[in-house]
Amino acid sequence: MAELFWFEKYRPRSFDEVVDLEEVKVRLREFVKGGNMPHLLFYGPPGTGKTTMALVLARELYGEYWRENTLELNASDERGINVIRERVKEFARTAPVGKAPFKLVILDEADNMTSDAQQALRRIMEIYAQNTRFILLANYVSRIIDPIISRCAVFRFSPLPRHLMAERLRHIAEREGITLKEDAVDVIYELSEGDMRRAINLLQIAAATNKVVDGNAVAAAATAVRPSDIVELFNLALNGDYLKAREKLRELMYIKGVAGVDFIRAFQRELIRMSLDDEVKAEVAELLADVDYRLTQGADEEIQLAYLLARLGAIGKKARPTAPPPKKK
Repeated sequence: MAELFWFEKYRPRSFDEVVDLEEVKVRLREFVKGGNMPHLLFYGPPGTGKTTMALVLARELYGEYWRENTLELNASDERGINVIRERVKEFARTAPVGKAPFKLVILDEADNMTSDAQQALRRIMEIYAQNTRFILLANYVSRIIDPIISRCAVFRFSPLPRHLMAERLRHIAEREGITLKEDAVDVIYELSEGDMRRAINLLQIAAATNKVVDGNAVAAAATAVRPSDIVELFNLALNGDYLKAREKLRELMYIKGVAGVDFIRAFQRELIRMSLDDEVKAEVAELLADVDYRLTQGADEEIQLAYLLARLGAIGKKARPTAPPPKKK
């Protein structure tokens, strides 16, 4: 039998197992205690616990019958609002199992639905409100129409703070017999940007070939560029040493396998920490956006990144900064 993905294996099963999100847990516990709740809208970046919290709520509401009383749908996967309507209709026409007064529909990626589809969803929510509650999951609340928002209790989910992510990663590493180095935690947090699901996936991939996981193992697993490499590349380019910067770029691209888009994301992260005037930072940010756009249009990665280094050299004549090393968060 294939091994479970660790993010599923260690997914919290109860409110007590969920780290952070204390205010959300308090309100949801009140719904469970009262045996009733409104429709809910969970929004926030990927990997912040929206799906996990929805499933935890289902378990807390229904106990052993949570699977029978819960329908999970994905707005991106389904073939249209008509399919969602039919599946909800079939699901809602039978009584809840156990003592629960209503069933639960969890609709992921609701913000990917068109406005017309959301209007149809609003009507579905109204038709089956007597015995069905909806939990809508979205990355961007701004993409949800007001008539749906007004019918939901809205909860915001934020990226996990570094210390809580580190605590969870160490717990998983200990359970799996893995030695997790501190620099690995730094790199995982940097690359995951608070996305707990991605963080756990990075740990699992890095641990697949080595029981001692350090920062280099994580970066290799992610085929991502380390912050220290980006700082070096930034400084070489800004100080006008184009040939060495180009050599470093080719090493990262062809030996470490770093993709062009990963360079851009890493440059954007490190730019904030650079000792540059705001005017120069703005110029570099505009340059990064320009190169990023060309890459999305299919332009050659090496040519675009070489152009980026050359332009950084020109910008560097305006200021000669020394980039601080990446700070631990």
